[in-house]
Amino acid sequence: MPYLETSAEWYEQSSLLLKARPTTTHITSKYTVLKPNARKIKKHTKYLEKRAARPADSSRPTSEAPAADSALEPKATFVLKTYDPASGTCLQYQTTKAAEVGRLIGSLGRLGRHQAALPEGMEDLGAPAEATGISTPQMEEDVKMGGAPAEAKANGGGKKKKKGKK
Repeated sequence: MPYLETSAEWYEQSSLLLKARPTTTHITSKYTVLKPNARKIKKHTKYLEKRAARPADSSRPTSEAPAADSALEPKATFVLKTYDPASGTCLQYQTTKAAEVGRLIGSLGRLGRHQAALPEGMEDLGAPAEATGISTPQMEEDVKMGGAPAEAKANGGGKKKKKGKK
């Protein structure tokens, strides 16, 4: 059960697996938030106390935003797994980046199209299909007329509205 290096690689391999076996392949997602254990918290507070007790060294540049609380923040991981029990194939991808989680969840909908036998070009699932008998008026394209803009300029157009002083 190897972890794939990039999300693009996982998406491509999962897409191929879903196209090959759409009825048996499963995609699972798991989001876990791990709180730091008591030992890490104690160790980090001891480190911060030592750091505060030390006199500031003027020869070293100090950073404006130190990552002092990063050890106390919970660590979240998002794992995506594509599994096909018929062939025994399992593709996994794990990330801790928050921005990537939303993008990956959005891509799950596109991957699910193969399982649902939906066409890939269909964008809006809530819109009624064209074959349902509901007719919508077709918008006609605007035709540019050569004389209309020239007439507006010949009449002088409209005066601009004056702005008041601020």
